[in-house]
Amino acid sequence: MKILDAIKKGALELKNDNIEFPRLKARLLMQLILNKPLQYVIANDMKELNMEEEKEYFLSIDKLKQGSPLEHITHQREFMKLNFFVNENVLIPRQDTEILVEEVINIAKKINARKILDLCTGSGAIAVSLAKYLPQSKVVAADISKDALSIAKKNAINNDVQNQIIFINTDMFTDLKNEEFDIIVSNPPYIKTNVIEQLDEQVKKEPYIALDGGEDGLYFYKKIVNESYKYLKKDGYLCLEIGFDQKKDVIGLIENEDKFEDTYSKKDLCNNDRIVVTKLR
Repeated sequence: MKILDAIKKGALELKNDNIEFPRLKARLLMQLILNKPLQYVIANDMKELNMEEEKEYFLSIDKLKQGSPLEHITHQREFMKLNFFVNENVLIPRQDTEILVEEVINIAKKINARKILDLCTGSGAIAVSLAKYLPQSKVVAADISKDALSIAKKNAINNDVQNQIIFINTDMFTDLKNEEFDIIVSNPPYIKTNVIEQLDEQVKKEPYIALDGGEDGLYFYKKIVNESYKYLKKDGYLCLEIGFDQKKDVIGLIENEDKFEDTYSKKDLCNNDRIVVTKLR
């Protein structure tokens, strides 16, 4: 089968299964199978695939039809103009999270932050991006999942910032001892437990541990807000990603602690509340 015919057939199968952007995804999978750039696929679309290439291509099409995220098949995701390796052990970085990273970068430059903690680092998208764009800062990337940390380390190496990041396998603050940070940033699990089953099939393929925020979706925010002040320098910042409907609740948790001030939130590109930032008194 020719490359063009395979892409057409793959796109039709995806379309019939109501997969979004079928043509684009069919072409991206072909680039993956051939390990070639888009320009090659276009210029050589009349080239015959060998049997192994054809078999592998349609196996990948089937994986998409069964609900696997494209990124779990390609193992690639762009974030903050950097390339990240992802698999089923980590949450796929979202564009919305770039709002959080950009705000942390702005704060870090303003206060000349030397030490930043990224809690629940997952793929390392936040930690690696901060290290890349803040060469003067050291970043501690913490996660309870050893599998996630191995991916984060791989991404640090791939983006040449491994010397700026310390990776710690810990349940939240447990193994951080008496360290103090200029900024603590986190995109914790924040989906309500009973909502997870209602999510898109592709999202449900991502690690449950990276999605489940407890019964009210606030489990990790409570822990972070209750304990973060012990690990922040005076006038240090706490920066959190939130769900679109969690602004009031998260700010309420912060105000109840009476240890923070100058709290504010920012919206994402879809005009949803996306981050909450506060400063230790």
